[in-house]
Amino acid sequence: MKRKIICIDEEKCNGCGLCAEACHEGAIGMVDGKAKLLREDYCDGLGDCLPACPANAISFEEREAPAYDHAAVMAAKAQKQQAGGPLPCGCPGSQSKRIVRAEHAPAPSAQPSEVQSELTQWPVQIKLVPVNAPYFDGARLLVAADCTAYAYGAFHQEFIRGRVALIGCPKLDEGDYSEKLTGILRENDIKSVTVVRMEVPCCGGIENAVKRALSQCGKMIPWQVRVISTDGRILPE
Repeated sequence: MKRKIICIDEEKCNGCGLCAEACHEGAIGMVDGKAKLLREDYCDGLGDCLPACPANAISFEEREAPAYDHAAVMAAKAQKQQAGGPLPCGCPGSQSKRIVRAEHAPAPSAQPSEVQSELTQWPVQIKLVPVNAPYFDGARLLVAADCTAYAYGAFHQEFIRGRVALIGCPKLDEGDYSEKLTGILRENDIKSVTVVRMEVPCCGGIENAVKRALSQCGKMIPWQVRVISTDGRILPE
């Protein structure tokens, strides 16, 4: 049958694997450092992978291809969950997971002076996190510039505790976060959004991306912005 399906330009592909992660059907995988359409019958033609590609290496084309096989996709997903394998990008460190911790209690091996992490999910990078990760359901979302955790000493206790944390650097990361954040806000039951940024002007990019996502997601979600000074203080609102 003739239908719309994705096409990957290998010359443009930089091998980041973000398209493979964004493909919820598992149609895309990494082969020899390049993204490949591994199963045409797994590609639903909706293009979730397109906005994830920072190199604009993915486009649509209309051509002869097998029909989308939803049953096969669901069976493959179930098998992958059972196996607990890595994501299609081939990086086990990018596998989405919850982190369950004891209620603010130190780990058994921890020394009294050690402070427990408040992080409850992985990954934390905005570029890597799946839009439909289960930990987003009912979450209070924290979107933070990555420098804030280093500048502010009580970052885990005051900001990460009780929230799902996403981090990024608007100056150094390629592309715009707003599309990914819009998808997260639109497709999940997000209860609130807290933005934590540094006082430096370039850090305004992460705040602006959240504002665009909030305006585009079609929902009314409570949000706030907290600004950290370069010497580690929370600045007055």
